[in-house]
Amino acid sequence: MSTPAAPAPSRWWLVTAAGLAVFVAQLDASVVGVAAPTIRSDLGTTTEIVQWVSLAYAVPLIGLSLCAGRWVDLADPRRALTLACGGFALFSIACGLAPSIGWLIAARVVQGCFAVVMMALTPVLATVAVAPEARGRAFGLVMLFGTLGGLAGPVLGGQIVEHADWPWIFYLGVPAAALVIALAARELPRGERLPWPERRWLVEALTLGGAAVAVLLGLTFAVDRGAAWGQLALLAVPLAIAWSRRKESAAVRGLVGSPGVLGPHLALILAYLGIFLIMFMVPFLLQDTLGVTAGTTGLALIALAVSTAVAGLLGGRAADRLGARGVALTGALLTTAGAALMLTVDGSSGAVSLAWRLAVLGFGFGLFNGQNQVLAMGSTPPDRLGMTAGTTNLVRQLGVAFGSALGALVWTTADSGTAGFRLGAGIGTLLVAGVAVTVLVAVRAPEPAGKTPVETPA
Repeated sequence: MSTPAAPAPSRWWLVTAAGLAVFVAQLDASVVGVAAPTIRSDLGTTTEIVQWVSLAYAVPLIGLSLCAGRWVDLADPRRALTLACGGFALFSIACGLAPSIGWLIAARVVQGCFAVVMMALTPVLATVAVAPEARGRAFGLVMLFGTLGGLAGPVLGGQIVEHADWPWIFYLGVPAAALVIALAARELPRGERLPWPERRWLVEALTLGGAAVAVLLGLTFAVDRGAAWGQLALLAVPLAIAWSRRKESAAVRGLVGSPGVLGPHLALILAYLGIFLIMFMVPFLLQDTLGVTAGTTGLALIALAVSTAVAGLLGGRAADRLGARGVALTGALLTTAGAALMLTVDGSSGAVSLAWRLAVLGFGFGLFNGQNQVLAMGSTPPDRLGMTAGTTNLVRQLGVAFGSALGALVWTTADSGTAGFRLGAGIGTLLVAGVAVTVLVAVRAPEPAGKTPVETPA
């Protein structure tokens, strides 16, 4: 990637642009769920089909993560960010204007294609915009934006569906995308024209992305239609083998397997699997087992989002003084404690009881998540930052998808709600305990490096 060059001091407006980009991407990932029943009724479709409004957005985030990372390493940052945000805004409007479910699903696929580029650019911009000693704060700020996007989606979406109409949920991100484009024009120089993606990357997307989607659909259908549908996941095996034999895979495996990069990836997948396994079951436990209303459930879940955001900011400041590895390890230990606290939930627990446990879980995750990304990016060669952004994004998306699917499987096969939740919490605790072990054993702090130069825009 032709890294943007920029002045001293640190480019905090550029960090803000990166944060807004991830805010928009996370907002559109989370906003649809609350509107799904209304979309189903208005467009005359079924529950089974309307779920693809969410899946259509998620599939490119999985399948194109590596391709987006490769392209970002070659592209001019200003042009790439302008294209990604502009395309995202355009197809957000197309989603809102959708006259049919087919139109809406197709628009969501293209919207996801632009979102994956935005998410690949975000860690790169946060890395090159500031000096190494300020990266903790930079990634803490970016994570705050991402958390707020995930939090704002259901809250704003519910209000919009109730007081306006569902198309307006897709217009929410358009002003923010326009602001990112304006900040990119101010903070980044205009570089060379954007390169075309290479054809071989499409094959990579179809093989590796297809393998991930096969596993996801196998787990999802096994829950909805019976265990026999789980065999669909076996399609992932030949697709994964095909990808591993391609030339492009060697560069990815070499980067991810290198010292300082492998550990953060392992810790990331374990954290997302464990947390989203638990998070999938929390609403069902509160509403189906404990008899809590949907509104109160939402308030309980806000505790996790708020504590994650606060911890991200505090963790960034602490990391710039004490080191990212120590903060990440502290976060991993707190996350493990929060997951273990879920094992004490019983039939007499309520929303408040779940909320403070979720706050502990979220605070630990907030400390870990941003600083783990700092460690991964700090150990990456400057010309491979986009690829590491792509691989870490892929790991996150797989963790969210497979963790949620595993949570659904545990919940639906348990004898009772409380028993299922405890079983899932136990599995989640073991997974996030593995995060602490991984950070302790396999994650190391990168060697100090000089600041990446960033030019002033002409």
